Amino acid sequence: MRKANLMPLLGDGTRGPNSTILPSAVCQGALTWLLLGLLLMLNGPAQAQIRPNPLRQMLRHDTVGLGRVLAHPGRYRLQILYTEIRRDAAGTPHFRRYGYRLRPREYFYPASTVKLAAAALALEKLRALATQVPGLSPEAIMLTDSAFAGQTRVRRDSSSASGRPTLANYVRKALLVSDNDAFNRLYEFVGPAELNAGLVRLGLRDSRLQHRLAVGDQEPGSRHTNLVAFYADTAATQLLYKQPAAHYGGPWPQLRLRGEGVGKSHVQGTQVVAGPLDFRQKNAFSLPDLQRMLQAVLFPESLPPAQRLRLAPDDYALLRQALSQAPRESPSPRYDVAHYPDTYAKFLLGGGGQVPLPPGVRVFNKIGQAYGFLIDNAYVQDQANGVEFMLSAVLYVNADGVLNDDRYEYDSIGFPFLRDLGRRVYEAERRKQR
Repeated sequence: MRKANLMPLLGDGTRGPNSTILPSAVCQGALTWLLLGLLLMLNGPAQAQIRPNPLRQMLRHDTVGLGRVLAHPGRYRLQILYTEIRRDAAGTPHFRRYGYRLRPREYFYPASTVKLAAAALALEKLRALATQVPGLSPEAIMLTDSAFAGQTRVRRDSSSASGRPTLANYVRKALLVSDNDAFNRLYEFVGPAELNAGLVRLGLRDSRLQHRLAVGDQEPGSRHTNLVAFYADTAATQLLYKQPAAHYGGPWPQLRLRGEGVGKSHVQGTQVVAGPLDFRQKNAFSLPDLQRMLQAVLFPESLPPAQRLRLAPDDYALLRQALSQAPRESPSPRYDVAHYPDTYAKFLLGGGGQVPLPPGVRVFNKIGQAYGFLIDNAYVQDQANGVEFMLSAVLYVNADGVLNDDRYEYDSIGFPFLRDLGRRVYEAERRKQR
């Protein structure tokens, strides 16, 4: 795989170099300064000059895929966060962020996008343990047992080169093809207490992780985690570290979110239940937090030291490779291109397998798809043409308002929108470089 030129970013580019201090109202020209202050308040703390939002300019001339969503952004719960990246003469990149209907406290179900945070925090936990346990690494054999109702044990993994599960292989599966079981094993290893404490330490305060995926995980099962053991050999005779089953009895993160009741009705078993589906006990991750999580993996030096992941270079390399590879490029686990096309997990630009990426483009991303929500959180790079930017977006495609009926407009509205959105921003970036 071609190595990406991922240099650390300095600052987030959303503020000017100095804040503006208004003089006393009794000074000469007080009225002028007062008007300037009002202008700053209306336009946010970014800077005094009015800067046009290039994202809105990019979306002015609609394609069919974009138009029907942009005509009713509230109906589709649309949010977009675009980060322009520019490098100075020394090659150091700088951010400038722009949003379209960006509402960090408007709830959406993050689905599989949470897997990146779990993968990074699992590697971080293992790295800390390895300082005390010689031989412990992401490639060590990782066996999971069951200890509570609904839990399952894992001793074999046919996708692994050794036939045994490893934390590294779970990370690859979770990021390459968005494997749900892989995420669940990472959730069980780290545990809900450490997962949520990790989010806070990373500065992700509009997010929470409190259940496994695709197994109906809820209270009290989501509070119980399995016994996990690591071994030095494939025969699982040389024990390196054993983590007992655990129970988290503390409070879940309290987030001030709006719209955590979704839909007009929902299917429960074989019955249609009137009223919204309650997401207050489900995972949450704001769009800015998702992009910041991706930034923490790709550009760690851009963040304050206290908010960086505590990973080794090999850990970053594992995450970055799994985020950017096409499934067929992975030697282990291996994936059949007939079932996993190159853009299977690339919604922006690729439309979730609809079309290939533009020549020379590499996308480092994590997608999510559930309950009518579609999300992609991506860093796009075209080294030959000097293009790089971050783009994160979510929309909700559920016209009948019924959840769990598997009647969502993913193929007709969601994927075409994200495909065209990614291509619109990429083409605009190409024109800037020319």
